[in-house]
Amino acid sequence: MLRVFFLLVMSASPLVAAESLEQTINFLLHRIETADATFIRNGHEHTPKEAVAHVRDKYEHFKNEIKTPEDFIRLAATKSLLSGQPYLIRPREGKELPLHVWLTNALREHRENEAQ
Repeated sequence: MLRVFFLLVMSASPLVAAESLEQTINFLLHRIETADATFIRNGHEHTPKEAVAHVRDKYEHFKNEIKTPEDFIRLAATKSLLSGQPYLIRPREGKELPLHVWLTNALREHRENEAQ
């Protein structure tokens, strides 16, 4: 009986472990760092390298509160703590949009690709 239960539990478990929170956050940070875009924070333009450094700093600040990739986006990549202004991204071949929208779209696409 125990053997049957064990086999049932094992067969119901996924064969591939889900990506860790840290791996997903690293994916999002890499997307920022390699974006062909200008980042806008408090009205000032920043390079991807500058933007990812700032978001990494905020991630470290909020690390204990971040339990999901959505928490990461909300706490580290949505708006300025000082001014409350949203972070923006201006892709080279696109229109300016809030960084949290761009990252949420990247996260959705990443999850869809991981599910395939």
